[in-house]
Amino acid sequence: MKRSFTIAVLPGDGIGKEIVPEAVKVLEAIGRLQGLAFDFKESVVGGEAIDRHGRPLPDETLAVAKESDAVLLGAVGGPKWDGLDSSARPEKALLGLREELGLYANLRPARLFPQLIDASTLKREVIEGTDLLVVRELTGGIYFGEPRGIKPYRNEERGINTEVYTTKEITRIAKTAFEAARKRRRKVCSVDKANVLESSALWRKVVTEVHKNFPDVELSHMYVDNCAMQLIRNPKQFDVVVTNNMFGDILSDEAAMLTGSIGMLPSASLGGRTAMYEPIHGSAPDLAGQNKANPLATILSVAMMLNYSFGQDKAAAEIEQAVLAVLDQGYRTGDIASPGTKLVGTKEMGDLVIQQLMKA
Repeated sequence: MKRSFTIAVLPGDGIGKEIVPEAVKVLEAIGRLQGLAFDFKESVVGGEAIDRHGRPLPDETLAVAKESDAVLLGAVGGPKWDGLDSSARPEKALLGLREELGLYANLRPARLFPQLIDASTLKREVIEGTDLLVVRELTGGIYFGEPRGIKPYRNEERGINTEVYTTKEITRIAKTAFEAARKRRRKVCSVDKANVLESSALWRKVVTEVHKNFPDVELSHMYVDNCAMQLIRNPKQFDVVVTNNMFGDILSDEAAMLTGSIGMLPSASLGGRTAMYEPIHGSAPDLAGQNKANPLATILSVAMMLNYSFGQDKAAAEIEQAVLAVLDQGYRTGDIASPGTKLVGTKEMGDLVIQQLMKA
């Protein structure tokens, strides 16, 4: 009897409409191989939802997400909606999904594939062997804190955002990081700005306290500005990096470029019953509709889905091995292409991964 899973499919905007179908194709293929059945429920989100329903996260889309076993998200946003008020922009859909689904932990691996070492702008000796995981707190901090807004102030205006963290919020993300480290190299670097910010001072205090329950894991602390420098100077020193919402947003994108392309990196957002999986790149409207986008980050995101949400470690590993095999054969989308490689489009890359799966 096949195991069956329901997946909310939210392609979103821009290249999301091209990369998500490739990941769905890969899921269908691995399902045939592993005896898994997937029920895909597609809904609109982001800019397309604004155009159709007047808001970035319609009630119908949220309901589909909550009723599913996992969510596969493409990307949201684009210049078409840049003039909207911040409360109504496509990106609000992401914050809404994270909040409504209780997704407080964002896991963003940054692993350098040996085949792509020449795609990075950094020297081989600096990045070779890089394999780190950024654990980003996702539902607290400055993106959610109150008060916020643009308010009249004397004879001008003043923009207000508030960085707020509670002991509970820090405790649960710290536990997530330490537990992840136990499956890796047992090292956690907690990143903050405790020399300036009270919220970071509490962060450091709580992380240090939680660490007492994980004596087998090494803990270090680093200021965020130093961490930004060290990621470029010596990325191999890091195993698991845990940090707050805003710092994690920035550092994970910096870590992405260590690997040669942001188009290669998946992510998982965990915490509630239904987890969400998405590539960490944006909607790339300049590439949309041209069959040029790299679908591998989205394909690797569904591998994470199989692992974290469905407990299908073997299926996840087979997808990862198929991606490595395609790279070994020299196939590349434009973002990771280099002299001597074979340039392919979005659909072709998805087909190549499926061909490798079928050979396994």
